[in-house]
Amino acid sequence: MRFKLFIVKVLALLVLCQYSSKAYSMDTTNVDSINVYFFPGQGSDYRIFSAFELPDYCRKHFFELPMPNEGEMMKEYAARFIPLIDTTLPFVLIGTSLGGMISSELTAKLKPLKTIVIASAKTYHELPAQYRFQRTIPINRLPPPKFFKIGGLIAQPIFEPDRREAKDMFISMLKAKNPVYLKRTVNIIINWDRSEAVPGVYHIHGDNDHTLPIKNITCDVVIENGSHMMTHLRHKEICEIIRVQIEEALKNSEKANKRLVE
Repeated sequence: MRFKLFIVKVLALLVLCQYSSKAYSMDTTNVDSINVYFFPGQGSDYRIFSAFELPDYCRKHFFELPMPNEGEMMKEYAARFIPLIDTTLPFVLIGTSLGGMISSELTAKLKPLKTIVIASAKTYHELPAQYRFQRTIPINRLPPPKFFKIGGLIAQPIFEPDRREAKDMFISMLKAKNPVYLKRTVNIIINWDRSEAVPGVYHIHGDNDHTLPIKNITCDVVIENGSHMMTHLRHKEICEIIRVQIEEALKNSEKANKRLVE
């Protein structure tokens, strides 16, 4: 009787393992479509990607960043998106600014076909000094939430003057943010504890980004005169880079699958 029960448990475990492996594997041979998940920045939304044009086989999904819980950290915040991502099909993660940081954390947990971050940071070492300083002396906790919204509206045109090219959209996106959300997401960024970049994350950065200066950044490609707003303002160049990266990732995945079959 005990032996039969042992056999049943072993078989059940094998079945569970099989389903678990299927959940994270991707067969990219004869791919008809892939899912592309977009993560906006702290002060933006889906509109930051509104001009993006990708190949027809890319099915675009736009996430809205939810209200963080009080004291929530980056890993926990990013984990909220895991149930919303279909990992049984090939998928790509694309994030800008805070959305890129979230994408990096998700890449550490999931197995995307490709992860591309734009005007973002891959570790806390790539954040500006004023963010790293507040890890030790958390002055960000002192001001009331409305300070972060008013401060953002004042600072945005000063730090990123080229936002005037789409001024109404950038103002509208920032005005739509809840002040409590802004304060809590600032805290998430300041206390981000990732010290090493997740392998395979492809980084696009501008050399005129005053929010996340390139002097702190190790990236794969530099957009000349690209600002923190370049996800929208330089979308044509960025989309072409993304297209090439997705196609290369598909080819590499197909080669890997063929080697496994052989």
